[in-house]
Amino acid sequence: MSDQQRDLLADTPASWTVTATSTPWTGGKTSVRSDDVVMPDGSTARRDYQVHPGSVGVIALDERDHVVVIEQYRHPVRHKLWEIPAGLLDVPGENPLRAAQRELYEEAHVKAEDWRVLIDLFTSPGGTDEAARIFLARGLSEAEGERFEVTHEEADMRLARVPVEELVAGVLAGRLSNPYVVSGSLAVRAARAGGGFDALRPADAPWPARPFTP
Repeated sequence: MSDQQRDLLADTPASWTVTATSTPWTGGKTSVRSDDVVMPDGSTARRDYQVHPGSVGVIALDERDHVVVIEQYRHPVRHKLWEIPAGLLDVPGENPLRAAQRELYEEAHVKAEDWRVLIDLFTSPGGTDEAARIFLARGLSEAEGERFEVTHEEADMRLARVPVEELVAGVLAGRLSNPYVVSGSLAVRAARAGGGFDALRPADAPWPARPFTP
């Protein structure tokens, strides 16, 4: 791929004119916004979407090439899904690496020595502004201290470590549907087949979708 083609194959920031906006619903962490947006032909269309603080997830890969995964009930889809440790960016401007390290500790009681940015994504850009950053964490070991006290759905979680290729096979067979597992496991395979993990972005790489405090 030429440099010109690479520059063209990139998402670009854009903001169409909004003539009116409202917030018909506000929850504890998210809200719903309604914008009247001017279309290219001059007409106006209403777009409703979830306003979301952003998320982080962790593909924690151990020395046996196994990934830390969690089975958790997700009420909106009425499924128990196999997921990776993940959570919200609870504080505006929160450093995503620190948030990912916190989630790995709280959900799996694991720490990691080597952190890289694996991928950034918008989880469902037609319906929410949620941006997610998924890290690759290696050099795993048991975290010190007491385990984090879990409540609600997390009290029913199951924890496991499975080969990354089993995750990929489950994704391609339609057995695994969590978007972080899907995108993260396939990204691990792609990174390994490409420049290798050392070619991934550093853990503190800029994230324009969710600017953060270093």
